[in-house]
Amino acid sequence: MNSKQRSTLKAVFSSPTSKSLEWKRIESLFAALGANAIEGNGSRVRFELNGVVGTFHRPHPDKEAKPYQVRDARAFLEQAGVTP
Repeated sequence: MNSKQRSTLKAVFSSPTSKSLEWKRIESLFAALGANAIEGNGSRVRFELNGVVGTFHRPHPDKEAKPYQVRDARAFLEQAGVTP
């Protein structure tokens, strides 16, 4: 995991929830942790990490993840046993 991915991990777990975190940084973090991406229809994407599956919709037309998406990413990482 590089320094940008470590800062993304800290941002996902920060409080209050970030409103300016780019979704591609979250996806990069998931990939660095070893998650498998499964593309779905449209903007839907699923990630599998340590036996845990998380389903997300990529934000569009904006590139920033909405606060609920960041909270969902945090919950997914917590369930998979990942903490900062």
